[in-house]
Amino acid sequence: MLVAFSVAPSGDPANGQAPGDASVHDAVAAAVRIVRESGLPNRTSSMFTEIEGDWDEVMDVVKRATEAVGAYGSRVSLVLKADIRPGYAGELTGKVERLEEAIGSQATGPGSGGHGPGGTATRA
Repeated sequence: MLVAFSVAPSGDPANGQAPGDASVHDAVAAAVRIVRESGLPNRTSSMFTEIEGDWDEVMDVVKRATEAVGAYGSRVSLVLKADIRPGYAGELTGKVERLEEAIGSQATGPGSGGHGPGGTATRA
């Protein structure tokens, strides 16, 4: 299972003070630290953190990351997208590799426009 998620605090923390006069990037850093320490395959971009593993492992990490962000505000916003595909592993990089191969073959093949059928971008 792949999960892409984003967490952000809002409001004042319950105790009235965020750790170390923090900003949103401090809260996000606390969440990403938990993801990285989990040992599960992961990648962080400017908008989301992606993590791969089985349901229970991934959801436990997302829960702990969300709780860590909770120290920085009175509420937490969580955006989560999941690709649940039993029996597959290595998809964090595998999906991107297949996409790059498809782009390469379209660039050298007939009618190479860089898009799928109908001229629109398609999902990997």
